[in-house]
Amino acid sequence: MRNQTKHYALLGLFTLLIYLMPTTKGFAGDVQPPEQVIQSVSEQIKQKLQDKTFTKNFAQVTQFVNSVIDPHADFDKIAPLVLGKHWKTATSAEKERFKHEFQTLLIRVYSRAFVEYNDWSINFLPLEISKEATKAIVQTKVLQPGQQPIDVHYRMFLSRGEWKVYDIMIDGVSLVTNYRATFNDEIQTKGSLSAVIDSLAKRNIEALAAKSS
Repeated sequence: MRNQTKHYALLGLFTLLIYLMPTTKGFAGDVQPPEQVIQSVSEQIKQKLQDKTFTKNFAQVTQFVNSVIDPHADFDKIAPLVLGKHWKTATSAEKERFKHEFQTLLIRVYSRAFVEYNDWSINFLPLEISKEATKAIVQTKVLQPGQQPIDVHYRMFLSRGEWKVYDIMIDGVSLVTNYRATFNDEIQTKGSLSAVIDSLAKRNIEALAAKSS
């Protein structure tokens, strides 16, 4: 169930970036509303991934997607939320390693969704938010042929004048909470956060190598 939820979560983010259109009311000044920020990202990715020769090199795809996504997702906020209590006891080196490997994990699975899935549509619930707000939840329903609609809600916060994603809710289940439970189990099984990071790094290397061959 956890793996399925994580897969849906990443596909949900993929769908948002592909199909999101501006619908927000209530923003003023120089701050772009959440939808407009993500729409700009989607246009860059869609244009680049139309090149089928480019998409054959998966490592190349993940590098590109990461370069576009990284400025709009706050992994400095996501990583501590995912590790929960283990973040407080982690060393500085472990924190940096985990943040890097977890970002690599999300980007490579997310990139795979871009390459492999294209038959999606999405409905958006109206989002009205005051110009003073620092948090927002973009609520959507993801549709695909022959499947029940999936509720996908995006938690975003305002950081230094930009809206950034820090969590995704899939049918009421949080990506952050789901990964936190998974990594907590792995830490208990393997005995240390360092061992979990080593295992994650190995899986990332193997996955990227397999996709690029």
